[in-house]
Amino acid sequence: MPESSSRGGLAGVVAAETALSHIDGEAGRLWYRGYDIHALAGQGSFAESLYLLWYGELPGRVELVAFEGLLAAERDLPAPLSGILRALPAGAPPMSGLRTAVSVLGQLDPEAEDLSPEASIRKATRLVAQLPTVVATIERLAAGLEPVDPDPGLSHAANFLYMLSGERPGDTEAEALDTSLLLYLEHGLNASTFACRVVASTLSDLHSAITAGVGALKGPLHGGANERAMAMLLEIGEPENVEAWIDRALAEKRKVMGFGHRVYRTEDPRATHLRRMSAALAGSGDDARWHELARRTEDAMRARTGIACNVDFYCATVFHALGLPLRLFTPLFAIGRVGGWAAHVMEQYRDNRLIRPRATFTGTLDRPYVPIDRR
Repeated sequence: MPESSSRGGLAGVVAAETALSHIDGEAGRLWYRGYDIHALAGQGSFAESLYLLWYGELPGRVELVAFEGLLAAERDLPAPLSGILRALPAGAPPMSGLRTAVSVLGQLDPEAEDLSPEASIRKATRLVAQLPTVVATIERLAAGLEPVDPDPGLSHAANFLYMLSGERPGDTEAEALDTSLLLYLEHGLNASTFACRVVASTLSDLHSAITAGVGALKGPLHGGANERAMAMLLEIGEPENVEAWIDRALAEKRKVMGFGHRVYRTEDPRATHLRRMSAALAGSGDDARWHELARRTEDAMRARTGIACNVDFYCATVFHALGLPLRLFTPLFAIGRVGGWAAHVMEQYRDNRLIRPRATFTGTLDRPYVPIDRR
């Protein structure tokens, strides 16, 4: 690649080939393995979509039940990791704890250094199963509560809500979280996925690559947008405050969280389903107020700027309606995305070449060296 083709943030630069997903930003469309996201999120499940990414085809009923059983069987944490989570500093960001946990799991996994396709699938299954347990454990311990053991009889999403609260969720709540995780599962070469592929291209192990992904997602310019979108709605407070708040924010050139996207030029197709789930959870009372506030914010932004909302905007009200604290919004993103990260790592292993881009030098060449006694 000529140095002159360099663009800030690698915008528009093609850095890899993938069969995992495709994004049409102009039309606002997203496909996983050729399947439209509207079909998957409207009719399928997180486990189905994860199977699709890893194996290339949608599972049959028997295959899906077996796959869900494998995930459920791997939810328990190794005893040494449980001890480490108890020793984490009070008040540490959950994403820091998650980053540590993934690294420790790499130390404890007996197949950590085996890069074969078979071992990679098994390790990826363990990571997808264990990350919800890690996050729920971190949150329970931070609240001064004992962790809740996973229930193998519950779905992936329902089990997380159960481990967090100790109460089995209703079907609507479990479906809303399942759909959210499905929509966060895969999205091309975003910063965290690219970080995973760069590490994998060195033929480092899966856990090291996923640790890099968690570290990249921890940054507020990648993860955290759903958290800040909810913080914004909490600041607005009431539906009748929306128009004046938006006008003031735009006049002050403040970023309105949850709107616009680096790739999409129209509505993020994932937002369509999260809007639906937000409405389904709204019911009456406080949750209905937050959904109404979000709808009025979306309408105000469209009327004033023409900018559509993205996946993080209605994810904020969905997570809030599920009773999830703001500090867990980004870890939930990681719980959804880890399967996609693993899919990219495995794809990188299959046709690997070390990722080694060039940089455009912006300094001065041939500067004269001055001996230290004359400086």
